[in-house]
Amino acid sequence: MKILDDLISKLNTEATTRDICQGLFHTAVYTRNCGLASTLMRDSLKTGQASDRKPGSLIEKSPRELVQMSHSDNILDAAIGMAAINSLVDIDDGKCRVLNARELILENGEGRKVAIIGHFPFTPIIQKTVKELWIIEKNPNEGDLPEGAAETYVPEADVVGITGTAFTNHTIEHLLELCNPEAFVIVIGDSAPLSPVLFEHGIDAISGTQVVSPDLAIQYIREGATYRQIKGIRQLTMLKKDW
Repeated sequence: MKILDDLISKLNTEATTRDICQGLFHTAVYTRNCGLASTLMRDSLKTGQASDRKPGSLIEKSPRELVQMSHSDNILDAAIGMAAINSLVDIDDGKCRVLNARELILENGEGRKVAIIGHFPFTPIIQKTVKELWIIEKNPNEGDLPEGAAETYVPEADVVGITGTAFTNHTIEHLLELCNPEAFVIVIGDSAPLSPVLFEHGIDAISGTQVVSPDLAIQYIREGATYRQIKGIRQLTMLKKDW
């Protein structure tokens, strides 16, 4: 994917692979910094994917090799690749805001049509303020629309929130193609790279995660923590207009 190639081309991969942890819900790779990504274990089990990698051998791979795993058709391998990318992104704190995706969507979506790719816990709050809310999910809960509904509803939306796992499952470029050119597009979640490279691909905001205490975050991920349970992280948002 061009967007992945562009991301990787801007990384300084001269670093040491210090730790890799693939937990039930989240994956962490610790190189120069620590980066996260959603594991997507449910999707992996549904497809019955198998990996060629040997357990215990990943730590021997260089960061340059790990980031290339983001291109893998194996969802678990791709999650490691995305976490590796996020571990190498040099986050510019001075151009980030301590702002989460819910606040950003509330700010931009009031009275407008909003499509969110992925099921997030804040959607009931969003529902109260927007004109229309379409939640499109690969594994839909009650009230969600199935994955194929993106073709109909994303082009109609004034605000589009896309889960960062769209990088991992390689749907990000198609979803961006579906967006109305006038729509405000946000990429959300721990898989989302806090890199200005995304602004070159029609994305207006990135609500991602910075790991501030790698050892602590990895401990929680290793013990099967959900996102809300992970310690040692903070949510940051980058806006295209700030660059």
